[in-house]
Amino acid sequence: MTTTMRLSRFHFFFILSILSLTGCATYKDIAPGTRTPIYSSAVVSTEKVTVETLPPEAAPARDYRVGPGDILLIDVNGRPEFIVATPGNNGKAQGSRVDGAGNIHLPMAGAVQVGGLTLSEIEGKLSAIFRKYLQNPWVVAEVLEYKSQPVYLLGQFRASGTYYMDRPLTLLQGIALGNGFDSTASLSGARLIRNGKTLPVDIYNLLQGGDTTQNAWLKGGDTIYIPDNRNQQVFIFGAVKKPGPVPITPGGLNLAQAIASAELRETGYDFHHVRIIRSISATRGELQVVDFDRVLRGQALPIPLEQGDIIYVPKSGFGTWNDVIADILPSLQTVSAVLQPFVSIKFLKE
Repeated sequence: MTTTMRLSRFHFFFILSILSLTGCATYKDIAPGTRTPIYSSAVVSTEKVTVETLPPEAAPARDYRVGPGDILLIDVNGRPEFIVATPGNNGKAQGSRVDGAGNIHLPMAGAVQVGGLTLSEIEGKLSAIFRKYLQNPWVVAEVLEYKSQPVYLLGQFRASGTYYMDRPLTLLQGIALGNGFDSTASLSGARLIRNGKTLPVDIYNLLQGGDTTQNAWLKGGDTIYIPDNRNQQVFIFGAVKKPGPVPITPGGLNLAQAIASAELRETGYDFHHVRIIRSISATRGELQVVDFDRVLRGQALPIPLEQGDIIYVPKSGFGTWNDVIADILPSLQTVSAVLQPFVSIKFLKE
C-alpha cells in the first residue's frame, strides 16, 4: 500500500470519527439490559495559573489637581482687567484654558504655571503674583470644565464614551459612568488598560464575585474595555495547515471540530499531548494537556471549547509548557489585539 493511500485512509477515518462524535444525533430506543460505555475525560492534566494582581493603593487625595485642557475661572478682587472671563456663546463666562505645558495666561501676570496644583495652591500663587499690582489681593479659582483626566469606556457599555474625572474614582465608579453594560458583555474578557498595557485587574471577579481588592483607583487616560460575547473564536497553532482563529458557531465548537477546520498536517504531530490555554478572567487561567487520541478512539467525549481558547497541536514528541509557549509566542504576538487579557498579561509581557 502506498504512502498516499495510507494517508488518505487515515484522513477518511479521522473525518469519520469527527462526524460520529459531533454530527447530529437522532433519538433511538435502547433495548433493556443494554450496556453503554463509560467515558472518561481526555484531559490528562490541568494546571491552574494566576498572575499577581495590582498591589493595593492608598486612596488619592480628594483635592483635584489641575492639568492641561482644564478651563479655570480666575477672579482677582473682582477686577476684570486682571482676569479672563469674557462671555461665551452660551452666556457663561469663558475662563482660561490650561495649555499643554500646564500654564494659564492672564492679563498683567502673563503665563502662570498651574499644572499639578490644587485650586487653593493656585489661589495662593496668584495672590503672591498680584501683590505687585494690588495692596491686599484676594483670588478665587474654580474649574469651569474638567478636561485633563479622561476615562475611556469602550465596548458593551450602555453609554460608552469619554468621561472626565473631577475627583478620584475607583474602577467600579468608572464602570458606573457608562450606566452599566448590556447583555452582550463578555465580562471574562473585560480589561483595564493604562498606557497601552492591560493591567492585572480581575474585573470579572470584581463584578461577579464581589472581590473589592480588584477595585483599583483609576488614573487619567485609563481605558475600561468590555468586549462583545458575540463573534467568539478560538485560536489553533502547531501541526496544522491553517493556523489562527477558528470561529465558534452558535451551536458551539469542540476540539475535534477545531482541528478539522485547521486541517491537520499529513505527518509530524502528537495527538497524545494536545495543549489548551484557557482564560477564566484577566488574572486566572488553566493549562490543559489533552490525549486527543482517546477522543478519536471513542474512549472519551469531545471537549467543548470556550471563547479565547488557544489550542496547540505538538508537531512531534513530548515537550514542556515552556517549549509550547516558546513555539507559539510569535503567533500570539501577531493576534495580540484580540487575545483574552489573561494570555496577554501572562505570556506576552506587555
